[in-house]
Amino acid sequence: MAFCSKMALASMGKDAINTEDDHHLNNSYGDDGLISPDKEDISRILTVPFSGRIRDGMRPGKKIIVMGIIDPEPDSFDIILTCGHKEEKDDEDLTDVALKLSVRFAERQYLRSARVSGKWSEEEAAISYFPFIPDQPFRIEIHCEHQRFRIFVDGHQLFDFYHKVKSLLAINMIRIVGSLQITKLG
Repeated sequence: MAFCSKMALASMGKDAINTEDDHHLNNSYGDDGLISPDKEDISRILTVPFSGRIRDGMRPGKKIIVMGIIDPEPDSFDIILTCGHKEEKDDEDLTDVALKLSVRFAERQYLRSARVSGKWSEEEAAISYFPFIPDQPFRIEIHCEHQRFRIFVDGHQLFDFYHKVKSLLAINMIRIVGSLQITKLG
């Protein structure tokens, strides 16, 4: 399991991602700049696996930024946007997944899919290049538009993923798992 460094920063603006215990963070509704939580709290807050709420759900014009460092010997990692949060492990399969981004290092693939009403969409795999390098930093931006998510890595647009979930506001959770350290979320 990867742990983030104590030097990591969390970006928390008015459209920020809330951790399950977000009372440890400084909230700055008028400032989209960097907010640095207490150093002893940051390891717990941004530890992988990570789960947090997306304040007010997704909507056109909103974006999620995930910055981190790939593990030195990575296998894979996933960034998952879901509708709601189920406490029971058995109920997790019932949660709609609006977007699942899966990075697979052995195959050098950046896959995406969705699950609506218990059925997974066909996995999309075509990308122009594989942007992730072991032991190196990255920045993923997920831009929400009316009909699609637009995905950027390190400033380069890689692909679009058309919405499968009808209500964007219902997309209110983010999960991050796998071979990475999170250094910043916003």
